[in-house]
Amino acid sequence: MEVDPAWLGQQVREPSARGVATGLIDLIRQGTLRPGARLPTVRRLARELGVSPSTIAEAWSELRKHRMIGTEGRRGTVVLGPPGVPHPARYERIGHFGSRLAIDLAIAAPDRALLPPLGAALAAAATAEGLNDYTRETITPRLRAAVEPTWPFPAESWLALGGGYEGVQLLCQTTALPGDRIAIEEPTAARLLDILEMIGVEVVPVACDEDGPIPAALAESLRSSPVAFVYQPRGHSPCGYAVPEARSAELARLLAPTTTLIVEDDGIGDLSAAPLSSLGTKLPERTVLVRSYSKSHGPDLRLAIIGGAADAVERVRVLRSFGTGWTSRILQDTLAHLLTDPASQAIVAGARTAYARRRASLAALLSTRGVHTGGRDSLVLWVPVHDESEALVTLAAHGISAAPGSRYWVRQGRPHLRLAIAGLTEEPAELDELADVIALAAKRPGADRH
Repeated sequence: MEVDPAWLGQQVREPSARGVATGLIDLIRQGTLRPGARLPTVRRLARELGVSPSTIAEAWSELRKHRMIGTEGRRGTVVLGPPGVPHPARYERIGHFGSRLAIDLAIAAPDRALLPPLGAALAAAATAEGLNDYTRETITPRLRAAVEPTWPFPAESWLALGGGYEGVQLLCQTTALPGDRIAIEEPTAARLLDILEMIGVEVVPVACDEDGPIPAALAESLRSSPVAFVYQPRGHSPCGYAVPEARSAELARLLAPTTTLIVEDDGIGDLSAAPLSSLGTKLPERTVLVRSYSKSHGPDLRLAIIGGAADAVERVRVLRSFGTGWTSRILQDTLAHLLTDPASQAIVAGARTAYARRRASLAALLSTRGVHTGGRDSLVLWVPVHDESEALVTLAAHGISAAPGSRYWVRQGRPHLRLAIAGLTEEPAELDELADVIALAAKRPGADRH
């Protein structure tokens, strides 16, 4: 049943995008507009209210973000139900295969056998000075002393957080208002796209090559005055590039005349085989580096550090004060112990070497089979395929899961799969067999017949 546009117009008290959205939210919450009700077209309701179609489109966008309305083909826009919590749809769809598949290449988790043990580090942290003090501490002295010498530029301010994506999310959330623009590399991490969709910003994609964001593409994006530029300087997921110093200098030259905040996502941190060429060495007052220690030192530490521009870090600290307030001193000093303990440092260095070897081995085997992956530094391989759906079905038939590349694009790009390499076998015969299956999945059916 279609909702009468005249009646609906009478329920809207304020003819603005916010007023229309608020009016419909009330009607849906009260049950006056029930799930399945078909809404008037954007143009019909705009005429009824005497506003532009873009005003109604903006209201519809807000309602879609909260999963209150949706489009159902010829039925048009329909009511779905009361507002719900936005879900990270791209991230939640990755890797729910239960025990049916034997090889999981969808989740880029660390190999638990390559993580440093936590026992001694936790014991050392449990006797830390100031333990259980209710003072809100942005970063413990021990942890700052451990990370500061490794930072690529002098940070104006520091903050310990519950993981790298929390850092990226809070920096974006405290920098951008709904409708603001944020420039990001493309393709990029699926979770970042979910975060930006939840915040309600306009995403401005920046094309990349083997050296990271292309200067001409960044220059084009800066014409729209984005409030932030978020990118991965090394260990890029999904493509595996690391930005060299010459490219970093070009990007800094373009960003220098702007007011755009630079957010560097160093997602694998100490596991990266490449040096970090940070824009913070040229623009320290506008750069914040987010470094995660989850994959290198343990996911259950739930720790990342942000360091850089004081204003941006302070905004994150203030927003966090409404909730968690500060990160556990026990966890912070546990990480500090691991970062300074020679035995733990050796284990992380060994993991870095092992991951690089596993990645290079599978890439080389695929290359000999005509599948060229590119990239040189990450815990994933970005594999071009003829058809994503067919490739995923082929892998699943052989007991292998993978992540479809379409989840990592803003605009539609060439079909790819993202394969996690951290847990790969190093047994030559098994790795060779795996490469055979991936190559079979990647190629056009019948491609090897001629």
